[in-house]
Order: sequence, then C-alpha cells, then structure tokens
Amino acid sequence: MSQVTSVSQLSDVKPTDWAFQALQSLVERYGCIAGYPDGTFRGNRALTRYEFAAGLNACLDQIRSQIGATTADYITKEDLGIVQRLQEEFAAELGTLRGRVDLLEARTTELEANRFTGSTTIFGGEAIFALSQAWGGNPPGEGKSNLAFTNSVRLQTVTTFTGKDRLRIELQSGNFKGRGFAEPSALNTFTSLLSFQSDTDNKIQLSAVEYRFPVLNDRIVFTLRPVGFNLSSVLTANSPFYDNGRGAISRFGEANPILKIGDLDTGVGMDWLIGRRFRLQLAYGAKAGSSPSDGAIFGKDNWVAGGQFLFLLGNSAQTGLTVIYGSSPNGRLGTFTGSGAADASGFINQRSNIGAVGGSFQWRVTPRVTFATWGGVMAAYASKTQSGAASTTFAAALGFPDLIQQGDLLGIVVGQPPSLVQYEEFSASTGLPGGKDFSLHAEAFYRFNLSDSVSVTPGFFLVTNPGNFASNNTIYIGTIRTTFRF
Repeated sequence: MSQVTSVSQLSDVKPTDWAFQALQSLVERYGCIAGYPDGTFRGNRALTRYEFAAGLNACLDQIRSQIGATTADYITKEDLGIVQRLQEEFAAELGTLRGRVDLLEARTTELEANRFTGSTTIFGGEAIFALSQAWGGNPPGEGKSNLAFTNSVRLQTVTTFTGKDRLRIELQSGNFKGRGFAEPSALNTFTSLLSFQSDTDNKIQLSAVEYRFPVLNDRIVFTLRPVGFNLSSVLTANSPFYDNGRGAISRFGEANPILKIGDLDTGVGMDWLIGRRFRLQLAYGAKAGSSPSDGAIFGKDNWVAGGQFLFLLGNSAQTGLTVIYGSSPNGRLGTFTGSGAADASGFINQRSNIGAVGGSFQWRVTPRVTFATWGGVMAAYASKTQSGAASTTFAAALGFPDLIQQGDLLGIVVGQPPSLVQYEEFSASTGLPGGKDFSLHAEAFYRFNLSDSVSVTPGFFLVTNPGNFASNNTIYIGTIRTTFRF
C-alpha cells in the first residue's frame, strides 16, 4: 500500500458526489487514506458505502490524533463541520464497520492462541485455447500456414510450510506441433512464435518445481528451481505484457529478449529489497544441472548468470539495468525471438562466451495508460578461433487497461527483434551469417475480460524483412486466445 495525497487518485470514487468532495478536502489536508499504487481499491464495482466508510474512519482516526496535539490549530472549524456531517450521513456504516473490526480482532486473538505449525496447499491452473492463422513467408519458408486450433494447459499446486515460503509444482500439456509457424514448411522464422504455444503432444510433463523462502525480515527472497528454470524466474521482466495467458500474443512482444538467453533447466536466484526504491536480483542457471556426468549445476559449457538492478521512480515508474554472462557449447543465445542468424550468433557453432546488457523502463502515465520500453545488446565470442558476433534488439509498448470495462487491456508493441549487426572471422562452411536489412515487429491485441477467470484476446502482429533480408516477404500472424484460470 502507498499513501494517497489526493482522493481524486481513487479512480473508483465518483467525483460528482458530495461525499467525494468532502472526503477530498480531508484527504488533501491530512493525508489519511492509503490506496494501491495504481490509485484504486482494486474492486470490480464503484466504491460502496461501506468502503467509503472505511476511508472516512481512517480520516477520523487521523484527525482525532491531532486534536490536543501541537497540530490542533491546523484543524479548522470548517473541517470539523465536514466531519460532523459525514459522520451523520454514514453513521450506520461506521457503526457496522467498527463492530466488524472488533469481531475480527477477537477472532484474530483466538487464532493466535490456537494456531499450529503445518502446511497449506492450494490448487490452481490455466487452460488456453487458441485459433491461429499465418500468412506470407514464402520466402523465408514454404508458406504452408493453415488455420490451427491449439491448447496449452498448466496445472499447479502451491504449498506453504511457514506462511512465508512457497513450494510450487507445475504440470504442463500442449499440442502446438513442433515450433508452429516457425517450422520451415510454414514461415521458417523465430519471429513468428506465439507467447503461449507449447508442444508436449498432449502428454503431461513436469514443467516447474520451485521453492522460495525469505530471510532477513523478508527483505531477501531465495529461489531454488531444479526444473523449468530461466532467468525471468528471478529477474523481473519490467513489462506490462509478460503473461502468456493474458499479455502479449507474440514471444517477442512479452518482454526484453535478453531475459530468455540460455538453454537452461536448473537454477537458483536471489531477490534483495535493498530499500523502498531499490532492488538487486541475481540469477544463475545451467543445462543438465541435475546430471553429475553431464555438466551438473556448475557445468563448464552451458550456463548463464544474470544480475539486475531495479529502481522505483516515485510510485508510478520503474527502470532496470540487466547484465548477463555465460557459456554456450555452440554460441547459440536461445532466445527464439529474432532472426535465426542472431539467435545462433552468426552460426558460430563452437564453444563461446555469451553475454548481454539491457535496460528497461515502465511508467504508469495515468491509471489507464502505461508506457514501457526495453532494449539490449547480445554478443558471443569464441576464443579458439577468435570469432565474434553481436545482435541488438529494442521495443516500445503502450498499454491501456480498463478501456471498455474493468480488466480489459489494449496492448501495442513496436520494435526490432534480435538482429545480427556485427560478425567476423567465421568458417567459410557456415555460409552467410544473416541479412542486414532492418526488421520491424508491430503488434496489437485486445483482452476482453469476461470474468475474473475467463478472458478472450484477439490479436495480430506482423514482421517485415524476416531474418533481416529484404527479399523475404512480410509475415502476418493472427490469433484469438481464450484463457481460463482457476
């Protein structure tokens, strides 16, 4: 919760009501209501009389604490008159509210006296149904992109043993064959990948096992993830669209691609809240980390470490700086968001040191407008042959939440997928490492929130010059994604 200095920030209170105007004057003089950073009570309806009474009660307590103190002269007769009228108008609600508080305090005391050590487990999940179609792509692919009806299902249990820790186990199933529209027979480019696609041939697989626990008065949270680890398991994406069930429809449009670097499966991390505005996040992951004979957790050929510093600017903006370093057995970055040449570091195909530097910025301009941008430089270097490659990526995004109704979201993303910008001294057998033409990704989607558990998201995106070749046709992908959460 953050302090609200103006009742006009509480967007679910009608400004035309007299009570609004009265409470506004009290809040702005005494700072006596706490709201969420986005300026709402997070309800699905207008502010009820009982909710209003809760805010009024907070102001009454604040004013009472100042009466008789050195600040008593600051309280005007006009304010006292407003308070008296509000008390009279909301007398019934205030009485009921205080009675409920007394009852809750009694029940809390009883629970504290009779509590026991044990575990609590909850069950939940997500099911995504999608109807998707692609056009273009011949070249770079064969253009055989038929209408596809696919699903992706995740089931998970979350258990706490202390009330602060969390053990999460997730199962996943999906049927988007192969790499979907990225297959050579279709569009033949990673830029066509959807954010929510998965392929287990509808077989259930263990997709995540994670345990998190806090230390040092909850200021540091450690993450242990032996299954399903990636850098974003620890490093905050700092994007309004990083949710494959309710966010961007493309893999590229979710967040900064550098957070997807590394073909990982096991990892650990730490999230440290240094101060009210500063966070430091550290992550380390490896491939085959569970196999003592094949790399293990500190394998020399396939690992990635990342660090991220986040800084909160006021209550509405956050910026981040991310640094990543690791090792790849073949020089591949593994983001699957840009050209094949960029992802393969110009097809270097030998053990390489890989790394990236990126930045992100997200700003809630108003409660109904969010702006975000991110970008980065990724590189690989093979010391054996002194070969190197570098790629760049960037994007800008706009989000418009609650545009038509509560829970809706209009999202727009424009940017450059990872593109190879520099390469040198590769083996002649690798051929041309990639094109040099500018590639543009443009995406728009609208999430209709049908209920707290169901949403429908039609969306569309296009990519010009796939693979950074002007000779390749522009590709177009459209989808209608229906998401069920339970």
